[in-house]
Amino acid sequence: RTVSTRQVYANPWIRVREDVAELPDGRTTLYGVVECRPCVGVLPFLDANTVVLVGQYRYVTHTFSWEMPTGAMQPGESEEAAVQRELGEEAGYAAERLVKLWGIDTSKSVMEERAHLYLAEGLRPVVREPDATEFIEVRAFPFDEVLRMVETSEILDSMTVVAALHAARRR
Repeated sequence: RTVSTRQVYANPWIRVREDVAELPDGRTTLYGVVECRPCVGVLPFLDANTVVLVGQYRYVTHTFSWEMPTGAMQPGESEEAAVQRELGEEAGYAAERLVKLWGIDTSKSVMEERAHLYLAEGLRPVVREPDATEFIEVRAFPFDEVLRMVETSEILDSMTVVAALHAARRR
């Protein structure tokens, strides 16, 4: 159980808190917890065999990464609205159909973040209005190549990996 909690840092994207937690044997321990807003990820299918991925340099890992469009939900925003917004902002598409795949906790030990993963079908181009902090490349990939990239660790983004494997299982 939580004995005490205090905020140690906050910015528009994350909040960090320090909790003192009581263990089952009565001892206490310190937990540092990163809190993030719920987020969404969408694997957009142009057709049954082709998906759209977005590529960008990720500062934290210091690498360029191919991944599906992802992003934080805005306060009061539904999952579906967040998916359509991120799909439009990052990839330049809107989806006729969204299929929810799964909800996952992105990190169970130090981060509080729930990700809602979707497939998108029936894509139509829309004007892409990227976030001012994102410099994104958009590219279509054969779905089999995306699966190979997952298997060879070329794609390491956990939300993209989970969505691709769920999509493959549905085929």
